[in-house]
Amino acid sequence: MDNRVPPRAAGPGPRRRDRHGRGMRGPIAPPQVPLAASRADVFADLVQDSVERLERRWPQLADIDFLVLEVPRLEGRGEQLWSEEAVPLGGVVPARDGRRARVVVYRRPVEIRTKGRDERAALVHEVVVEQVAELLGLTPETVDPRYGED
Repeated sequence: MDNRVPPRAAGPGPRRRDRHGRGMRGPIAPPQVPLAASRADVFADLVQDSVERLERRWPQLADIDFLVLEVPRLEGRGEQLWSEEAVPLGGVVPARDGRRARVVVYRRPVEIRTKGRDERAALVHEVVVEQVAELLGLTPETVDPRYGED
């Protein structure tokens, strides 16, 4: 018989079939499940929880921006530079030129120093309290009476 099937064109092209019914899979978990939250989102939630806890006692914190950055910059414009010995866990940028004051928490240095979620939440709260105290010119114990308790 001379019925030859022409050879298939080589090269990339759309697949004609879904092999064994295993096509593109959906997400592992729906977006409303905590499993779907990234580590950065979970960390930002910890910072927000800490800020909300302090805002009940200090309503003026509503005028301060709280930010989460991955790591501190090596060089800053007019900001305090850090040494090789101590990587900062947070920082403060005072209000100036019509900009609001900012408190920054650095995610990676905090994560590296903690093992679990509870320990991380405690350290985040300590960092936020320390930075707010510096910004307001108070002691951390004044900002949060439970500061330093384990």
